[in-house]
Amino acid sequence: MGDATGFRRVVKTVTGVPAVDGAGVRLVRVIGNRDVKDFDPFLMLDAFDSTNPDDYVKGFPWHPHRGIETVTFLAEGEIDHGDSLGNRGTILSGGCQWMTAGSGIIHQEMPKSAPRMLGLQLWLNMPADQKMADPAYHDLTRERIPVFAESGVRVSVISGAWRGQAGAMRSEHAKASMFALELEQGASCEIPVALGDTAFVYILEGALSFGESPDVVDARHAALLADGAAVFLKAARGGTVSGSPARCVFFAGTPLEEPIAWGGPIVMNTPAELDRAFRELDEGTFIRHADKR
Repeated sequence: MGDATGFRRVVKTVTGVPAVDGAGVRLVRVIGNRDVKDFDPFLMLDAFDSTNPDDYVKGFPWHPHRGIETVTFLAEGEIDHGDSLGNRGTILSGGCQWMTAGSGIIHQEMPKSAPRMLGLQLWLNMPADQKMADPAYHDLTRERIPVFAESGVRVSVISGAWRGQAGAMRSEHAKASMFALELEQGASCEIPVALGDTAFVYILEGALSFGESPDVVDARHAALLADGAAVFLKAARGGTVSGSPARCVFFAGTPLEEPIAWGGPIVMNTPAELDRAFRELDEGTFIRHADKR
């Protein structure tokens, strides 16, 4: 626990492990199975940063999900996507796809060749009594995401609220905030956080310091924060090029504190529920809604 009246301190930094997923996409699994207790309700965070299309163009062909919400955010790049509800679209730089898998959905994400592919995918757990909710899709284009600029800080409010202004997404299932921030060198900001909520920051570029701590967390690290009333971020020099901004994504959410049964792309609460999901995939009864592909 941190100081309930002050700024949250860093209690854990993680770099994750290199992984290959989908049809051959190289990424870093920043948080995963090993971290579910510390990061509840956040299950998984995959980060990608490449200037070589061979690292990602094979993409993530059609695959199922159940029991979670997936959020794909692109700082730079382009990803085509589609799902079994008939949705189709393209995520562009600064845009986001928020998908509620709920009772079951099949989708694909196919990155396109770009000068740089920089972004992340987050998995959010759904409460036990809502895991079988109707699936839903939200295309959060860059134009739909509110942006606030103040004193060298630019904030894109994907979900939650910034200074009382609602973001682009309000999930019916996950009480979570997600902000993409860019801080000029030396710039800082304060983010109020509800006591008891899990909060962490993933640094895409540059480096950050937190609160009054002299320690600096560099790019490609996630910093898990102790409890407290607010988070204080400041762009630091660290290992970045002098004068360049820091780019990060901030996450906060209310822990579910529920049992987890996790099998590949499906996350339920009991082994029996997990077995049922895979049995339905084998039997062709996994999708509760018409497949419009």
